[in-house]
Amino acid sequence: LRLPEGLAREELRHNRLRKGGARRKKEPRIGPAARPMTTLPARLPAAARPVLCQAGAAAMAGEGSTFRLRCSLLGHGQDVRGLTRGLFPEGGFVSVSRDRTARLWAPDGGFTEMHCMSGHSNFVSCVCIIPPSDLYPRGLIATGGNDHNICIFTVDNPAPLYILKGHKNTVCSLSSGKFGTLLSGSWDTTAKVWLNDRCMMTLQGHTAAIWAVKILPEQGLMLTGSADKTIKLWKAGRCERTFTGHEDCVRGLAILSEMEFLSCANDASVRRWQISGECLQVYYGHTNYIYSISVFPRCKDFVTTGEDRSLRIWKQGECAQTIRLPAQSVWCCCVLDNGDIVVGASDGIIRVFTESLERTASAEEIQAFENELAQASIDPKTGDLGDINADDLPGREHLKDPGTRDGQTRLIKDNGKVEAYQWSVSEGRWIKIGDVVGSSGATQQTSGKVLFEGKEYDYVFTIDVNENGPSYKLPYNITDDPWLTAYNFLQKNDLNPMFLDQVAKFIMDNTKGQTLLSTSAGRYVPGSASNAAPPVGGVDPFTGMSAYQSTAAKVENIYFPKKDAVTFDQANPTQILGKLKELNGSAAEEHKLTEDDLIILEKLLSATCNTSAETPTAQQLQTLWRAVNWPEDIVFPALDILRLSVRHPTVNENFCSEKEHVQFIILLLKFLNPKGKQANQLLALRALCNCFVSHAGQKLMMEQRDEIMTLAIETKSGNNKNIHIALATLTLNYAVCLHKVNNIEGKAQCLSVISTVMEVVQDLEAIFRLLVALGTLISDDTNAVQLAKSLGVDSQIKKYASVSEPAKVKECCRFVLNLL
Repeated sequence: LRLPEGLAREELRHNRLRKGGARRKKEPRIGPAARPMTTLPARLPAAARPVLCQAGAAAMAGEGSTFRLRCSLLGHGQDVRGLTRGLFPEGGFVSVSRDRTARLWAPDGGFTEMHCMSGHSNFVSCVCIIPPSDLYPRGLIATGGNDHNICIFTVDNPAPLYILKGHKNTVCSLSSGKFGTLLSGSWDTTAKVWLNDRCMMTLQGHTAAIWAVKILPEQGLMLTGSADKTIKLWKAGRCERTFTGHEDCVRGLAILSEMEFLSCANDASVRRWQISGECLQVYYGHTNYIYSISVFPRCKDFVTTGEDRSLRIWKQGECAQTIRLPAQSVWCCCVLDNGDIVVGASDGIIRVFTESLERTASAEEIQAFENELAQASIDPKTGDLGDINADDLPGREHLKDPGTRDGQTRLIKDNGKVEAYQWSVSEGRWIKIGDVVGSSGATQQTSGKVLFEGKEYDYVFTIDVNENGPSYKLPYNITDDPWLTAYNFLQKNDLNPMFLDQVAKFIMDNTKGQTLLSTSAGRYVPGSASNAAPPVGGVDPFTGMSAYQSTAAKVENIYFPKKDAVTFDQANPTQILGKLKELNGSAAEEHKLTEDDLIILEKLLSATCNTSAETPTAQQLQTLWRAVNWPEDIVFPALDILRLSVRHPTVNENFCSEKEHVQFIILLLKFLNPKGKQANQLLALRALCNCFVSHAGQKLMMEQRDEIMTLAIETKSGNNKNIHIALATLTLNYAVCLHKVNNIEGKAQCLSVISTVMEVVQDLEAIFRLLVALGTLISDDTNAVQLAKSLGVDSQIKKYASVSEPAKVKECCRFVLNLL
């Protein structure tokens, strides 16, 4: 579509179309089929890599060592996009499709559809099983869709048990962990951790769609793979490591062990990684995008599927067998407990392959599959068969010579028609896998071939602004409302809204023959509405004023849930003022305080330390503000006065009020820089802790929780025990507030901080305060208990149950473990 001149703004936003263009094809890096397939070590430079063929090492020809068709399952009306092995019934699996359904299949020689589950309003993209629990002994089924939702089903009900909402775009990957946790990845560039029906935390850091997620066996570790070409490792909600090496969108992840995992990508490669970050091996064999990867039980062999119409079985690091399918896009695969492989493809058919001779399909079924394969059309533009020059191809006599390895392909010319054959070692013959024609024969509706900005669309149209002007890409799915899509396109690119009708009509004219399932009731009209406990006997275990001793009587839990904030009150005003005067003497003229200023600060300190009955004045607070804006190398005594003063209701209200809080928070947060002076870090943390004493301060701290905790946790890297105690206290004070309001996302962040800080802190007072924070967060909240367990916090704290001194650490730890 070309729009008239003058519609674009001067500075144009450029939307990059991912390589491969609208057909989403990657230029093949694969050479002629006669060259042997090789596994390359990861450290080999790109320039040194030999050209590799599509087939693999020769498969063992012994009986039962080759996968053959077991059965083909009809049921889905469109592409099968996700598969997972089921827990109930045993030996079964679950499939999901673009037809908006999920289906549960049970073995009966072949497989029978037990029931069809519906709950999504758009394509269903992914599926996983949530392990059994006391409440659901058969486990649950989770599905993610293009409607941005996750549906949770029981195994015997076609309607969702509940729906998880929170993602802002397609949910395209799911993985389950212990204690009912669920990890989801989305085109909105985030991953989310769910527990039952609540979102516990959001993992942010990728810059493009997250296509793959996995929860590792070790508690608290999670992996995400993205269209930004990277994989990230997360622990307790924080990114610990980024893996780089793939040259295109990462599409799949599979776990080998607690220390190793596999990834596959649009760069047609599979990589084996160590959790520590090293890429151990790179495997080549596919000739186009690899969509899915699955590991065989109890070994490191695996299977992959992709856009080259193939399922590939990898044994001992080599591609041992290639199975072609009569569908261009082989979207997904899973391995069952008995070693059988289930694959789903763009023709809507599920196929199961087996090594077992007993489970192999009848000769008639296998012949029907081969006939279907022989009638398939292969598009030479995909590059799956290498460069093709029909004039140079031999005739049918070329098939008299046996192949050299399983999966080898050979092209012949017969009566002016190009045909593709694949050698089968087990059969000892060439099997026709299709006719090479001008196009694949697959429609966009069935295969969804367009990738734009890391996301899939049925169409990506080019919109020209004028004859010589810029071009814009307009992505569109057939379930979208054309009017809404047109409006959003014009808005995004600052184009004149008067062309709404023209763009919408262009979309409709160019999608004729497709079913347009409008998601709105009617035409979209721009501008219309759219759819620690109280002290016992006067002894407080937090203060250093007197030693805390446990009693010989039966120990009761006096530690949590803590009801009030813990503050830093101890001070020596004389020493603070003395240091302030000393540093003021050497300060630059523009920062120097007058004698009157120093007297004003002395009166403020006296008022806020309760040595006088005076109320702090506006003049005193203005003077303090000037002092805390001193250079970083001399500001610490002024910060100490601020730390003490903010406990006073008047000062707290002044600095934490709606009017002043922005500058106040900016000031304190800048001192949390891990590269800054430790004295400033310590006093800023203590000042933040003391803000919790009054309502205004609590309100401000809760509003700014995410930013404060994100920066505060960086101070853990030093070895200063006082900083660690202050960081633990800040976490504890947040726990006190969160226990009152029961904010589960806030609790998730605090649990993540506790888990992370526990790993580096050694001081037992800091440990004690973290234990009280943990106990307070999980008290009276089963969701928080399960989340803490899923993060592995219970295993982190067990060692403190045997600490002899101080006794409060051991006692508090045991109370927490009792809850967990």
